[in-house]
Amino acid sequence: MSAPRATADRVDVVVIGGGAAGLMTALTAGQRGRRVRVIEHANRCGKKILMSGGGRCNFTNTGTTPANFLSANPHFCKSALARYTPAHFIAMVERHGIAYHEKELGQLFCDESSKQIVAMLLAECDAAGVDVRTSCSVDWVEALGTRATDAAIGADDAAPGAHDAFAQVRAPRFRITTSQGVVECESLVVATGGLSIPSMGATGFGYALAQQFGHAVLPTRAGLVPLTQTGKPAEQMAELAGVALAVTARCGKTSFSNAMLITHRGISGPAILQISNYWQPGDALEIDLLPGHDALETLTAMRSSRSDAQLRTVLSELLPKRFAERLCETTFESRPMKQLDPKPLQRIAETLARFPLVCSGTEGYRTAEVTLGGVDTKDVSSSTMESRRVPGLYFVGEVLDVTGWLGGYNFQWAWASGHAAGQGA
Repeated sequence: MSAPRATADRVDVVVIGGGAAGLMTALTAGQRGRRVRVIEHANRCGKKILMSGGGRCNFTNTGTTPANFLSANPHFCKSALARYTPAHFIAMVERHGIAYHEKELGQLFCDESSKQIVAMLLAECDAAGVDVRTSCSVDWVEALGTRATDAAIGADDAAPGAHDAFAQVRAPRFRITTSQGVVECESLVVATGGLSIPSMGATGFGYALAQQFGHAVLPTRAGLVPLTQTGKPAEQMAELAGVALAVTARCGKTSFSNAMLITHRGISGPAILQISNYWQPGDALEIDLLPGHDALETLTAMRSSRSDAQLRTVLSELLPKRFAERLCETTFESRPMKQLDPKPLQRIAETLARFPLVCSGTEGYRTAEVTLGGVDTKDVSSSTMESRRVPGLYFVGEVLDVTGWLGGYNFQWAWASGHAAGQGA
């Protein structure tokens, strides 16, 4: 005879993952009167929130649009983003008296500390009666049967009353075995994030759980991540670690203008992190070293006004001195400007405008801010984040195949997808 099952607690909603998306889901569902439990395996909630933005948390971007996200289905994020906007989250921030400022390009940061955002989310959860369990690992998840109708399972987002059909059946129930006991629920929300920054507890648990319930997981890779260099390109940059300069980074038809930072391992900085989402080993990558300027016009004007000056000197006025000097050692011959005829000057200008960067790979999940790929959205409702395969199962945040640009967009996706799931779970 098998041993009797352990007695289980009963709640309406279990959220696995106490990060940005998980806490937003929990507080939203709790405000609807649902009994909610958050299960977080780390010793505190919101660890990625705490470290983001240099400890001040770039909590949203006022210019958020669906165009700021990558996904196999670029339309998937539209519904949630439209229904929970940056203005909604800003209103909560202001209600809690958190001072903030705009750094650049719509990026909003706390004036003081990212701890304020975590404290705000936990306070909202507490007010809504949410039970938050930290240092709580999940051993097993199982479905306890289904009362769902075929119509509910196959409901189309666009069909009138589709969401109501899901809400009415409230099935199947789930049983979650954890290090702090067993809990059963009507709705299960997977908010476990991706693989980025494993030192903070990131795992592939959410992907494995999705596959357990029949969901496809698209290939994952590190995103918003520094790029590495090896061989001759690395040797040429070896002594320039710490040098930063404004560039426009291009890969294919995509480009980003911002700062680039040379590191001991390769290149980083906002422009490089942004383009890393679009670049893969073997792809051509180039930078405009004089963004916003016509390189040929600039050099021609300086040849006229500084004819006796060396090219090295002129470039040092346009670029960081160490970088300019290395360019003249490895790429250009430094001669007096008056000796540069139109054709050589044009070649120099073209190189400055489309300087090739040879990279071998990325620093990987260790330093990546996000994970590209994830749970395929084709079997997830874009309006509620509910599984089309298993009613009552929800996916939110980074675990889904939705990845935002650098600059607060990923947090806004966490808030929007969490709010959508919290309204339905």
